[in-house]
Amino acid sequence: MSNTQQLEDLTTQVRRDILRMVHKVNSGHPGGSLGCAEFFVAMYSEIMERNEGFDMDGMGEDLFFLSNGHISPVYYSVLARTGYFPVEELNTFRLINSRLQGHPTTHEKLPGVRIASGSLGQGMSVALGAAQAKKLNGDDHLVYSLHGDGELQEGQNWEAIMYASAKHVDNLIATVDLNGKQIDGATDDVLPMGSIKAKFEAFGWTVIDIEEGNNIEAVLAGMAEAKSKTGQGKPVCVLLKTMMGNGIDFMMHTHAWHGKAPNDEQLAIGLAQNPETLGDY
Repeated sequence: MSNTQQLEDLTTQVRRDILRMVHKVNSGHPGGSLGCAEFFVAMYSEIMERNEGFDMDGMGEDLFFLSNGHISPVYYSVLARTGYFPVEELNTFRLINSRLQGHPTTHEKLPGVRIASGSLGQGMSVALGAAQAKKLNGDDHLVYSLHGDGELQEGQNWEAIMYASAKHVDNLIATVDLNGKQIDGATDDVLPMGSIKAKFEAFGWTVIDIEEGNNIEAVLAGMAEAKSKTGQGKPVCVLLKTMMGNGIDFMMHTHAWHGKAPNDEQLAIGLAQNPETLGDY
């Protein structure tokens, strides 16, 4: 079996995890989670350099910060499937006293999670601080972050984006999930932002486009290119074009599944479109 096939099988299983987690508690955000499945699988399986075990300092390894924390289902699934905690714990998603809350938090001490996120707009600032700390500590590893396109409507992002280039934070790769949708509709209808690429470039960033963000090979190639652009005096932005609800036909091409759980019938349809590959929890 090729490595690409293994990653695609893992992505299929992650989609199953997302559907089952959100369905069980009738709560959560499947749309963006499904759209970013390939990205998370690529990051945690191939792209990032990770230490064995987990500690909050993260010395000697790459770090990842999820800013749009509402897509926690895909985050939790991939963390579990890549060894951070038992896959069976996905059964506890959004339950009282669970470590897997709707938005990731830190006081539950879930391995893999370094910041509480979901209050949109804050992750860029945190990632910048971590990237500068690595430079101060002589650690040449990278810091990655993920943001929603609708999240960029939050002003704090732009202060951080301006700061990153001014201070030459060139060990940071910030990815923006460009699915064109947010909870109230299309981003262009809610608050148009024009060309996000032109904005990042105007702020002094290097920008990489991944046009097929739901193609695992395209994601791997695009993130490898992004890594090659680090260390050159500029922060790097990756514009990842995805489909919200990808892999579930009735969830695609609409914002309706941003924060809506499937019912029993819809769960069965979605699972049938993504046959089990690695075993459900």
